[in-house]
Amino acid sequence: MIYLSQLLGNPVYDCDGEKVGQVNDLGIATGEIFPRITSLAITGPGKTPFMISWRKYVDTFNEQEVRLKVVSTDIRFSYLQPDEVLIARDLLDKQIVDTRGMSIVRVNDLKLSDTSSSQLRLLGAEVGVRGVLRRISPKLERVVLRICKSLGKVLPERIIAWNYMDLLDRDLSDVKLSVTHKTLDDMHPADIADIIERLDPRLRGRVFAQLDDEHAADAMAEIDDDKAAEIMGDLDETSASRMLSEMDPDDAAELVSELDYDKAEKLLNLMGIKEQKAIRQLLGYRENTAGRIMTSEFVELPENDRVCDAVGTLKGLDEDFETVHYVYLNNEDSQLSGIVSLNDLIVAEKTTRLSDIATKELITASPDDDQEDVAENISKYNLLAMPVVSEKGTLLGIVTVDDALDVLEEEHEEDLQIAGAPHSEGTEERPGHDFIMVLTHETWFFFWLIGIAALTMLYGTSMNIESVILSSLGLPIALLVAEDSVNYATNFFLEYDPDDEEAPSTAGFTFKGVVLGLLTAALSGSIAMGFFNALLSESDSGLQSASIAPVLLGTFGLAAGCIALSFLLSPIYLLVLRHRDKRNLETSGISLTIIAMIVTVVLYVAGFALFIASGLGI
Repeated sequence: MIYLSQLLGNPVYDCDGEKVGQVNDLGIATGEIFPRITSLAITGPGKTPFMISWRKYVDTFNEQEVRLKVVSTDIRFSYLQPDEVLIARDLLDKQIVDTRGMSIVRVNDLKLSDTSSSQLRLLGAEVGVRGVLRRISPKLERVVLRICKSLGKVLPERIIAWNYMDLLDRDLSDVKLSVTHKTLDDMHPADIADIIERLDPRLRGRVFAQLDDEHAADAMAEIDDDKAAEIMGDLDETSASRMLSEMDPDDAAELVSELDYDKAEKLLNLMGIKEQKAIRQLLGYRENTAGRIMTSEFVELPENDRVCDAVGTLKGLDEDFETVHYVYLNNEDSQLSGIVSLNDLIVAEKTTRLSDIATKELITASPDDDQEDVAENISKYNLLAMPVVSEKGTLLGIVTVDDALDVLEEEHEEDLQIAGAPHSEGTEERPGHDFIMVLTHETWFFFWLIGIAALTMLYGTSMNIESVILSSLGLPIALLVAEDSVNYATNFFLEYDPDDEEAPSTAGFTFKGVVLGLLTAALSGSIAMGFFNALLSESDSGLQSASIAPVLLGTFGLAAGCIALSFLLSPIYLLVLRHRDKRNLETSGISLTIIAMIVTVVLYVAGFALFIASGLGI
């Protein structure tokens, strides 16, 4: 076995030992499962590039050199054929889809297998860290492997076989790959969406161009709205409009709402009248309501129809019709009067009237109902779909369970963000991940360091290390309580809806916060001062006690004041959360925590500035 990185740059000699140049690249014929190396690209004297046939001219090769069968004067140049690619140029460092592992990876090296003394075949791509180490230096790879082995760890190769690779970072129209993008068509739309979301933005549209309309529409419905809008903006208007027509009306309406007005209008005008009307009707409802997420594709029949009529209607539906769980019935006034499940249709006699097997006690929603309430009711009553009715009782659409799950997941993510959980789009670790995690969970520590630096500057030339340390002791307590005050506000916001009559009032929340702040400040100050009074009483130097005592008094006095103020500010945090929520703006709990800590550090340092100015803090 040999790797591309071990061949690149090696000298090339003719049969007489004369140097012809050095290895620049290898060409492969892509039509085979494990393609043969067909061409050798060489950089000759004066850095002149040329290409020769591998089979015709290469005699032997190893990690140090390549030997040719002929003398240099007998070499005849060749050219890259339409079914060939250069693996260093077209594969190395490129993104690929691992269609077996359903993920996006980057090619760090390429593994080759010698089937004879002069024949090479491409086995696959090395996508792990060993490929990176090997390209830096094979010796470095060996050293790292020995270190890992001594620590009882294994650093395995991560090889993706060629027949499970799909090259993305090249115009595929002129290249035949052993595995084409049709492999993506065999995947579930959610898996395709997951792959596309991890791609570089410039490659996403290229993947969609390789999918048929149906698979592209299904995958687009699974992609995050912001990224889907970016992809839609990169597609030509005809393709984008055709894709929208293939999507379910509710998914299409959600995507169109993310586009700018001119782009959206152009795409809608290119659609068929029926599809355009369905999307425009949904766009007429406010965001985050049942009307916005409902679909207009449902089966509705007169309540006097029979089971055979319903079965015939279902058989006549298009293949791409929204999944049917219920048949909805209407009365003479076109009002929703009942629902019949598919299970009831299957077991009933063909001549039975639908009204005789229908469920009459219905759980419905209004188009203006909050989408989260609708999703929670679907979950609460174990429904597969909930009908959305007008004030007159007519059926406008249905909210399906998959849309309800999307809403609950979205609300859960927002709640986690408000509560201060870091946002993550995947489980893979990224550079600096550990540092970001520490920064997120131990924010107070960094602000404490900032506070110490500010106090050091305040003391100036009169600074002594003892005074700085003592004056900063109360700051960690104040910072941690500032974080708790934000958590107090965010927990109240997440638990209680302001429109809920049974929810505690804002005045009650404020009063409770003030009491908590005062009690926490008093308790913290009492414990701290009691501890340090005991410490000072044991000091051998009265002068030392006299100089330390004012600093300690100022330290914990300021800490207690900041603690009380933090809880006094909690109603403001609550108002910010509610105001941004009404405007459908995302709010990060971490951001609020950072703001609270900035306020605490500023107040604490400002207080000590006054304290030092009075001459007590030195």
